[in-house]
Amino acid sequence: MNVHGKDIKIFAGNSNRPLAEEIAAKIGLPLGAAVVGKFSDGETAISVNEVVRGSDVFIIQSTCTPVNDNLIELLILIDALKRASAGRITAVIPYFGYARQDRKAKARDPISAKLVANLITTAGADRILTMDLHAPQLQGFFDLPLDHLVGQPLLAKYFQDQFSDSLDDLVVVSPDIGSVGRCRRFAERLDVPLAIIDKRRPRANVSEIMNIIGDVRNKRVILVDDLIDTGGTVVNAANALSEIGAIEVFACCTHGVLSGPAIDRIHHSSIRELVMLDTIPLPAENRIPKIKVLSVADVFAEAIERVYGDISISSLFTQQ
Repeated sequence: MNVHGKDIKIFAGNSNRPLAEEIAAKIGLPLGAAVVGKFSDGETAISVNEVVRGSDVFIIQSTCTPVNDNLIELLILIDALKRASAGRITAVIPYFGYARQDRKAKARDPISAKLVANLITTAGADRILTMDLHAPQLQGFFDLPLDHLVGQPLLAKYFQDQFSDSLDDLVVVSPDIGSVGRCRRFAERLDVPLAIIDKRRPRANVSEIMNIIGDVRNKRVILVDDLIDTGGTVVNAANALSEIGAIEVFACCTHGVLSGPAIDRIHHSSIRELVMLDTIPLPAENRIPKIKVLSVADVFAEAIERVYGDISISSLFTQQ
């Protein structure tokens, strides 16, 4: 329901065009007329080719790899639409890059997530719509309204449908102590037990399994995380679970970053199936049989319609 009289327009950068097109189609709109490319020297070139004066504009752009190119596209799109007198600009960021750089882990570290939040605000965004930030407190980095969607219900429903007749054999496993809260909510959705992997990380992108807290012998287990990057954590966890007697190991995440050796590691691991959402596009060359991708288009389309219609987003969270 449109209560403010403005029309709605949806634009997208190049980070995840298939998802943007699917979201727009579900709302019943075409993507806005804009050319997002590069000049010959590599600078981002953007041309908005339709009137947006007074419109309620939504820009769909994940800041995934190539992270800096996609971030700059988002910032320049916001600036272009702001200067074209758009009524309100909502940055729809299914995956928010730099989210893991949210604190000073050692002396003289930057807090890059806060810097990126400041850049988006300065560019002219009026609102943020995103999903599963690496740490929920990142919402406080933005000095503007932020709606934080969750992908867990989509993943939980998939496994609930898959194992509706054998939930008694399932155990949800947290890959580390930091993910316990997320995994506990996932386990509660399925009404199954929770186990925890206690690990230490000697250096970046390298993890070492230490202890498994809970009973996983003769069980099907589901490893749950918000994102999978190089795959070291989830693969080490899966192999350890198999070694101590888990029958089958499944894994799921909202954001499939899958950088570096991730695909090869997953392919050769004991993971039966990795289920992830399409907040980040999966290149054709990375589509191996073990990976299942679910769409977030319905969730984002409904959220966009609610923001546009000035309808509470919190009720959408309640439904989830």
